[in-house]
Amino acid sequence: MKIAIIGAGNLGLAIAKGILHSNGATTMYLTKRNTRSIQELEKYGIVTVTSDNKEAVKHSDILIFAVQPGHFTHILNETKDLLTEKHVIISTITGFKIPRIEEIIGPDKFIIRSMPNTAISVGRSMTCICSNELGKKRIDLAKAIFNRMGHTMEIPEDQMQAATVICASGIAFWMRLIRATTQGAIQLGFDAKEAQELAMHTCNGAASLLIESGSHPEEEIDRVTTPKGCTIEGLNEMEHQGLSSSLIRGIVSSFEKISQIRKG
Repeated sequence: MKIAIIGAGNLGLAIAKGILHSNGATTMYLTKRNTRSIQELEKYGIVTVTSDNKEAVKHSDILIFAVQPGHFTHILNETKDLLTEKHVIISTITGFKIPRIEEIIGPDKFIIRSMPNTAISVGRSMTCICSNELGKKRIDLAKAIFNRMGHTMEIPEDQMQAATVICASGIAFWMRLIRATTQGAIQLGFDAKEAQELAMHTCNGAASLLIESGSHPEEEIDRVTTPKGCTIEGLNEMEHQGLSSSLIRGIVSSFEKISQIRKG
C-alpha cells in the first residue's frame, strides 16, 4: 500500500510506526511543517519525509490525515484538485464530520473517519471507524490498517462522540483506576514500583481474560468470589461507596461536555 500520513505529529507518528513495524506499506510519505524531528524515519527506506502535502498526495493512494482541526480545511482545499478516484481519505481529526469533508472534496470520494486512542503507540488502540456511503467499499481496508495497531470497530458516525469518551477519554479513566489500585497496594505494604506492577498486570490480565474467553465480566467475578470471602467484601464496600455509579456518572458527564464543545 502507498500510504501518506499528512501531519506526522504525536498521533501521526504513532500510526506511521505501527504501520512500519508491521510491514503494512510499500511506500510511505510523512509530512510535517518542520521535518527535522521525523527525518530519522527515512532509515526505513520506504519512507519519504517532506513538508510538501501535495507531493505526498501525488505519490500515495491512502491518505491518513492527523493534523490539527484548525488546519484541516486549508489542507483539504490545498490538495483536493490532486485527488483521484483511487484515493482513500482517512481522517483522524476529532469533531470534523464527514459532511464537512464532503463539502470540500465532494461526496464522490472514499471518506473514512477513524478515532484511535493513545494506546496506538504500543499497538493496543481501540479504534472506532465510520465512513460515507462510498467509503463503505474501503472500510475493510481501513480496518486492516488499524488492526495492525490494536482493535477496530465500525460504528455509525453519530456515535463517534460517545466513542471518543469511552475509548479516548477512557484511557485516562482506566489510568486513574490503576493509580487507585496502586495506592491501595502501597497502603497494604508494597513499595510504589511493586504496587504499580501488580496493578498494571492485574488490569491487563482482567481485560485479556474477557477478550480471550468472551465471558461477561460478572461471570469472571463469580469465579473469584466465595461466600463470606474477602473479594465480595471488598466489592460490596466499593459499591456502597459508589464505584459503578461514579464511573457511569463520569462517563455521562464527559459526554455532555464534549457535546457542548461540538455545539460551541
